[in-house]
Amino acid sequence: MKRKTVDQGNSVLRLLHYPPIDGDPDGVRAGAHEDINVITLLLGAEEAGLQVKTKSGDWLPVQPPEGALVVNIGDMLQRLTNHVLPSTTHRVVNPSKARMAFPRYSTPFFLHFNPDFLIETLPGCVSADNPNRYPAPMTAHAYLEERLREIGLM
Repeated sequence: MKRKTVDQGNSVLRLLHYPPIDGDPDGVRAGAHEDINVITLLLGAEEAGLQVKTKSGDWLPVQPPEGALVVNIGDMLQRLTNHVLPSTTHRVVNPSKARMAFPRYSTPFFLHFNPDFLIETLPGCVSADNPNRYPAPMTAHAYLEERLREIGLM
């Protein structure tokens, strides 16, 4: 029998509203971060502001076509794949002067493993060039609690 991995997880769908801005539009609305979960599916990222950090450290604007879905890799998948699939560092910056009167909406779905899912490095993601960074597996629940403590939410 195949084990289910996400049917009872702590997955959540959020609606984020960034109101119009009065005054100087320079700045950051949501600071640089990675998501804790497995993957994040983001709907409604058409209004400018979302940026991802490239390997070289530059910030790249995410400009999906209307109706497109943005997919971010989260920390749990990064751990499972021994960083073969790195977590996506991203942020949301304030809009340009031309767009500051418009609100920004986004609807992220944060997919989590079931709490008892054992996050154990996939064997195909370990090599001489990429040794196992996580020899001690841990449950998704324990990992979530650990990360929430690290960022001060628990």
